[in-house]
Amino acid sequence: MRRRLINSTLAVVLVVIAVFGTSIVIIETQAIERSAHETTQSEAARLVAVVEARLAAGERVTGETMRSAVPADRYVRIDLPGQPPIEHGERPTGEVIEGRETGGSGETVVVRQPRSVVTDEVGRILMIILAVAALTIVAAALLAVRQARRVAAPLTDLAETAERLGSGDPRPRHRRYGVPELDRVADVLDASAERIARMLTAERRLAADASHQLRTPLTALSMRLEEIVHTASQPDPEGGEPHPGTAGGDPVTVREEAAIALAQVERLTDVVERLLTNSRDARATSAVGFDLDEVVLQQVEEWRPAYRGAGRAIVHSGKAGLRAVGTPGAVATVLATLVENALVHGAGTVALRTRVTGNQVVVEVTDEGPGVDPQLGSRVFERTVSGHNSTGLGLAVARDLAEADGGRLELLQQHPPVFALFLSREVVSLADVTS
Repeated sequence: MRRRLINSTLAVVLVVIAVFGTSIVIIETQAIERSAHETTQSEAARLVAVVEARLAAGERVTGETMRSAVPADRYVRIDLPGQPPIEHGERPTGEVIEGRETGGSGETVVVRQPRSVVTDEVGRILMIILAVAALTIVAAALLAVRQARRVAAPLTDLAETAERLGSGDPRPRHRRYGVPELDRVADVLDASAERIARMLTAERRLAADASHQLRTPLTALSMRLEEIVHTASQPDPEGGEPHPGTAGGDPVTVREEAAIALAQVERLTDVVERLLTNSRDARATSAVGFDLDEVVLQQVEEWRPAYRGAGRAIVHSGKAGLRAVGTPGAVATVLATLVENALVHGAGTVALRTRVTGNQVVVEVTDEGPGVDPQLGSRVFERTVSGHNSTGLGLAVARDLAEADGGRLELLQQHPPVFALFLSREVVSLADVTS
């Protein structure tokens, strides 16, 4: 990836240099040629004026008298009526730049210079452009290497973090790189690491509880089965081999031991069911009283960088100090779904407002976007139903989580969109208040 970033940066710089360098060379070449033509033409006009002034003064115009007025680096030819032409300088060969001017007395002045003068000047301009281009390429290469290192190194670090996470090391690294997009990925990986760590802790606790609580009934079951085997292996009192089903020695004892073993199996089954039920309840449906402001403010703080990057804002208002009954993690997930939908599909400022209605607390999430399609209405909570070509699962799962906590998620208004999460309000007893 680092090589791709460097190559792409250098490619862009080379294209820019090629386009602008070619344009500058063409423009400068035309300007130099135009300046050379204007210079020779002005020289011809000046010499015509000199010739006319001398003729008007009655002076003779000869090669000697015109030598001081003729430029030394150009070829000049002066044609006078009734006189042989006067020439100064070396006649140029090949392509020339010529200036011609005719006076009022019939005199004609021709000034010429070789085109190589223009070519040399263009060559000097081209060398300057090439030198500047070389310096630009070197600077761009250094900048590209630095930028590639700045981007590739964090990506390599994030890949190592993801690999550690997948290999069973869920420790968050809490590293940030100063790039909003990469920091967002790092935030997600750290949050995932913390969630996985909690899940692994819960699973380890479940395994520990299971091993402890299952050891006793398994030991008892093993002992009872050994008693059954021992009893069944006793010889028949009348002699001969033990009869299957009667266990030879004491059928009553065998039946009693078998009944006890079945009781141990039922007890073992009850323990397993209780452990699984407790695990599910602890992870999904453990409704407790919690500070609603803490959950809402947590979501505002977590999503503020993403909104800032999109040039938008997320704010919080409403009644403070509210306490609700539910699962803080599930409530945070529902609010995160609503805030993310507002970021992806909404517009303008997103506002989270808390209020009280009856014995319930309400968290409203609204934005300034176009809202929900009128054709969808409340169907927006159904699975696979979406107005923005998405999966349609987000709001459906959010409503399921809200209902699992004894609350509900509703669409109060379609435009602008207002989603409301209703939760049971925690009742504070008088004893708690006075204490």
